Amino acid sequence: MNRPRVRDIGIDIGIFKTGSRNAITDVGGVKVGHCTLIEGSGPLVPGVGPIRTGVTVILPHDGNIFREKAPAASFVLNGFGKSAGLHQINELGTLETPIALTNTLNVPLVADALIEWSLAQSPEIGISTGTVNPVVGDIDDGFLNDIQGRHVKKEHVFAAFGAAGGGPVGEGNVGGGVGCSCMGFKGGIGTSSRVLPARLGGYTVGVLAQTNFGGMLTVNGAPVGRELGVFDFGGAAAAERSQTQEVSPAGVSAAPSQPDAASARDGSCMVVIATDAPLDQRLLARVTKRAGLGMARSGFYSSNGSGDFFIAFSTAYRVPHSGAPIATYPTVSNDAMSAIFAAIVEATEEAVINSLTTAETMVGRDGNTRLGIDIDDLIHILKKHDSLGWAQKLPPFGGLS
Repeated sequence: MNRPRVRDIGIDIGIFKTGSRNAITDVGGVKVGHCTLIEGSGPLVPGVGPIRTGVTVILPHDGNIFREKAPAASFVLNGFGKSAGLHQINELGTLETPIALTNTLNVPLVADALIEWSLAQSPEIGISTGTVNPVVGDIDDGFLNDIQGRHVKKEHVFAAFGAAGGGPVGEGNVGGGVGCSCMGFKGGIGTSSRVLPARLGGYTVGVLAQTNFGGMLTVNGAPVGRELGVFDFGGAAAAERSQTQEVSPAGVSAAPSQPDAASARDGSCMVVIATDAPLDQRLLARVTKRAGLGMARSGFYSSNGSGDFFIAFSTAYRVPHSGAPIATYPTVSNDAMSAIFAAIVEATEEAVINSLTTAETMVGRDGNTRLGIDIDDLIHILKKHDSLGWAQKLPPFGGLS
């Protein structure tokens, strides 16, 4: 049974309208592909399984990305991670391969696959021109997955490229989101978009998030994680309450107690932002920093063990690898950036919540389990806190132009 996205159940986040797909692919030319690996069950056999992992690829355009680079920037909120290629993005201001998202120990293998893919497209790499900078983001999926097995191989990365498209984006337990845990629940891949009104530029921004972090889940201001007894540092309290109460204060079934943050695998997260706004590296760097604000609205707080990496690129123009001098491109003024910032915060928050509502319960290695959030419980709590149906009750939905 398909799990719902947030707007399917009346959760309206923010004030700006979404694109037609409410996905990163609403930004013209952007494609997303997944390869999902789910095999085996039972006790962990390192190097063999069970396997709960995958890879997701994001392509900024259909052309040769090495020869026609996308303006880009990245931001590291917390550096506890092993992502590859971010330093060159910030040094040169461009993205020259697709972005791949996988698990931590698979980063080198996926980077190698990106290099091979790029060499096939541009045989001059390393011969008559410089080398190529593969960009790979990572999360630790070892709670559910045999992470030592490094099961994502070249053929899986290439399969993700083969599956890449510009239509609706798979969410939840797909690609790099298979082994994700988010704020005590099953996490995964989530996406969302916003389209600014014409008077604010008419630009589209899209976000894709790989959610694997701790926190205290909050949805439109409703303290969902606390109501369900699932939140960081709350394991002891939840256990005590479960011994004395059959239901949570929300009137819904209390979830099993969760480990305190000190003993949990914090995991990390990746956020990829795309926009058709004409932004250079400096402005894209400003954009990346706003992703953390959207995540914070969902209950994220960037814990010690969470590597939090944000990448943004623009599709408004391409930077040639060689040849004629780069033209001077018009960019959005600083004063016009505020609406873009607000749209990114909204889309990031919604992408995180979409990753939770679409992710199903998963049993991984050694029987380790991450429960998909109960949709009925979620709706009950949101009704209690008057956090549903804002599009029908509050301005400016339907009137912002």
